[in-house]
Amino acid sequence: MHLYEVLSTLKEIAPPDLAEDFDKVKIGLNLDLDNEINKIAVALDATEYVIERAADIDADLLVVHHPFIFHSINSISSSFAALLEKALANRISIYSMHTNFDKASGGINDVLAHRLGLKDVEELDVGRIGFVDECAADVFVKHISKSLNTTVQYVGKKKTVRKVMVFGGSGFKSEYLQLARKMRVDAYVSAELKHNIIREFQDMLLVDATHYATENPGMEELTTILQDKTGIDTEFIDHDPLIKML
Repeated sequence: MHLYEVLSTLKEIAPPDLAEDFDKVKIGLNLDLDNEINKIAVALDATEYVIERAADIDADLLVVHHPFIFHSINSISSSFAALLEKALANRISIYSMHTNFDKASGGINDVLAHRLGLKDVEELDVGRIGFVDECAADVFVKHISKSLNTTVQYVGKKKTVRKVMVFGGSGFKSEYLQLARKMRVDAYVSAELKHNIIREFQDMLLVDATHYATENPGMEELTTILQDKTGIDTEFIDHDPLIKML
């Protein structure tokens, strides 16, 4: 299958128009080698390890969540040059699907909600809301840690949890938490919890389950979706940053 036939499928899965305005010029085909695709790799980030692994398995296309090129480039660092050289040398095109896949049906936030066992899930523009059987806050936090296989940080005065909002990635922002508060959410699960948010939203249980663990399941699920839709052998590459805690 040619690259552009695969791209058509990717755009059906996560329409580019869903992306946030800041993202629209960054998503899509970050590296276009106009090649035939016989093997696809999927990962959260186009790291050195991921690109090397994609080369080892003879992937012709790497699909990632975070754009390969996020900021405007005025100069190329040696580390980025090495990544680019590795992709070019192995004829690997790179496609990113970021905030459009966050929002898409079956995307990052839907998979996160499913992994946490949320019921009666409601689709929001900036996440998902659903319900769990009422339980103590610490019980719910342990459930998150086990379900996502990750360490967590949590804070808040809420003692019990039933209504939950999830937002994969860096979602601890005032405008999103205000929405959660308005919808009377008990717990908010996301990543990159900040000091000012902790002070302002003590009325909710705030759970930081790491950026990687809240988004990676969606990319893992994409691997199966993409193989089913294209018939092309597709492999997920897991590159957990393995944050250490003392």
